[in-house]
Amino acid sequence: MNQKTISLCGELTEEGHRLTQRVYYEDTDFSGLVYHARYLHFLERGRTDYLRCLGVEQSALIGMDEEGLVFVVHRMEIDFKSPARMDDVLEITTATTKAGGAKMVLEQEIRRAGDLLIVAKVVIAVVNRNGRPRRLPEGLAARFLT
Repeated sequence: MNQKTISLCGELTEEGHRLTQRVYYEDTDFSGLVYHARYLHFLERGRTDYLRCLGVEQSALIGMDEEGLVFVVHRMEIDFKSPARMDDVLEITTATTKAGGAKMVLEQEIRRAGDLLIVAKVVIAVVNRNGRPRRLPEGLAARFLT
């Protein structure tokens, strides 16, 4: 990846991945606070760019073999600690706690200037192109656990 791409998709850290995002007007509700559902967007961007930094192209996974491979959110737990506001700069961190079998477990946080705003635990199901569970290939699982 070139330097511009790396900065756009965040960076890998010893703990996992870090992505910086700004809160825009479109992310807020009438009160000026980030609308609760918009945090899902920030978390998704963190997960997607985590994969990108690991060299995992989701668009290529569907055609990786005759079965195909897709990641889908199976379960998500979110604790809202404190609100973000327009123009805040957020840091979204993502770390893998499990990768194997037919699922992955990711821990995510959103912080503003070090203050914890959101904690999320995301269980990702690994399925084939027909939506049936499939095992995460060992080589792919290893990328998430390094």
